[in-house]
Amino acid sequence: MTGRCVKMAFRNLLGSLGRQSKSSRPLKTTFAPVLPTVAPSSSSPFLFSTSARAGSTAPVTGMLRQSRNGHQKATSSDLAVLGVAILVGYMGGSTLPAEQSPAHVDKKKEEEVNQLLNKIRRVESQSRRVPAPSPSVDVVLGSQWGDEGKGKLVDILSAEYDVVARVAGGSNAGHTIYVDGRKYKFHLVPSGILNPKAVCVIGNGVVVHVPQLITELQELEAQAIDFRGRLLISDRAHIVFDFHQMVDGYNEDSLGRNKIGTTKKGIGPAYASKINRVGLRFGDLRDWDDFETRFRALVSSIEARYPRLKIDVEEQLAYYRDIRPILLPLIRDTIEFTNAAFDSGKKVLVEGANATMLDIDFGTYPYVTSSNPSIGSVCTGLGIAPNKLGEIIGTVKSYCTRVGEGPFPTELLDAQGDELRNLGAEFGTTTGRPRRCGWLDIPQLRYSCLVNGFTSLNLTKLDVLDGLKEIQIGVRYLYAGKEVESMPSSLRVLSELEVEYESIPGWEQSLAKCRTFEELPPQARAYVKRIEELVGVPVRWIGVGPGRLDVIDRGEGYTLEVKGVNRRQF
Repeated sequence: MTGRCVKMAFRNLLGSLGRQSKSSRPLKTTFAPVLPTVAPSSSSPFLFSTSARAGSTAPVTGMLRQSRNGHQKATSSDLAVLGVAILVGYMGGSTLPAEQSPAHVDKKKEEEVNQLLNKIRRVESQSRRVPAPSPSVDVVLGSQWGDEGKGKLVDILSAEYDVVARVAGGSNAGHTIYVDGRKYKFHLVPSGILNPKAVCVIGNGVVVHVPQLITELQELEAQAIDFRGRLLISDRAHIVFDFHQMVDGYNEDSLGRNKIGTTKKGIGPAYASKINRVGLRFGDLRDWDDFETRFRALVSSIEARYPRLKIDVEEQLAYYRDIRPILLPLIRDTIEFTNAAFDSGKKVLVEGANATMLDIDFGTYPYVTSSNPSIGSVCTGLGIAPNKLGEIIGTVKSYCTRVGEGPFPTELLDAQGDELRNLGAEFGTTTGRPRRCGWLDIPQLRYSCLVNGFTSLNLTKLDVLDGLKEIQIGVRYLYAGKEVESMPSSLRVLSELEVEYESIPGWEQSLAKCRTFEELPPQARAYVKRIEELVGVPVRWIGVGPGRLDVIDRGEGYTLEVKGVNRRQF
């Protein structure tokens, strides 16, 4: 009877699981609450043992993969192995008291097997119910010195998101997007505004020059893009006043040959007012009397420090009094709004501004911006918890550019640099200044990956390299004849670095019509794969032209084709 019971149990178990095994998708379940008697072995997190009675154990090797939220994933075959092992543990290897009769043993074992089968079926039933993806805050950041093409990807992705947010910087950032032959430029408004279903948020970490914001809103109206009810400004976001821009220009000019290369948009002085606790926020506009009093006090402190600056207080107050009715409907507690949207299951996308190498802490200080355009600003500039972050996408140009002053290890100061600038139309969206151009810098990119924890990369402007017979990749920094293992903080070291290059064959054809990775010429595919190997992060998106549709998306499930790369060997 016992033999028939076991055979029937196995047949029922494997039959029910076999129907499910046709699907290769992992089944997510948590074992411990359902089978409390199954515990990890001390020797390995993947080795389970069952104990039916004292002295009876059966090892089970489970191919369980750890998911990001801590649950264990099991395929149906894993469940079958687990069930078989449990049955074996109960049916074999156990010792029974001599006084128990065979009939009693058969009956008792049959009851135990049935109980176990019921437990296993509950596991199998639960594993069929794959929970819906949890909401997350996904992020698009710049990984170099800015101007990588973040706005274009945000525009593409925003159709899938309910909320698109800016979290740091100000009008010193610039995003250019081409849609149906029309050119859009944004400095403060998130690029997601082109998606009519998305609500755009200017977070508390952004500093906003109101005249620039009004100009962008007027341009949106002229292009028949309705922003009403879809653009929210944090009541905690600080205001950039005209005199902040005057101070910015004065400070930059006073540095002479040691100038930073600032955009003179008033970003630094506005953050200085914020840190000095004398700045004004958008929420202050709700109480006009208080706003006016504090504005006069702020002007007095600025004029005391910069006696040459003459600020027309009455003219400025009149401007904000007149513009106030337009601004008040836009002002919102965006911390509450964003978190409520997240909690209700809505998808949030953060649009980074500037880039990691311009970060006030992680960039090439002092040749940096005045904010943190790296991953940390997403939490501090939007008011969300770190455990809500999902995908972190690093945008990297297929070569390097930089605007303004500061070290640039792979810069090309020859005709090749001029050619890249002309082919890539490398002139600043915000200032119109020509960008400095150079080859892709792998040590710098690795550093950005380290700081931000990129889950994937968006490689832009690969088409700019069309027609080049040879492409260089900077793969190693050398200083005083020795390899530099990390990104130096010293300007002297950065300026005296030697870069070791690796040569990659170019492709002498256009990528404009390529829409899949396989359609790229072999040399272009090799270039992309080499980047993946060197930084250890998959390249999901590949830009092959300026238009919205000129992007190859390798898919959400794409993973690195080259496994186990030792980054330090390059």
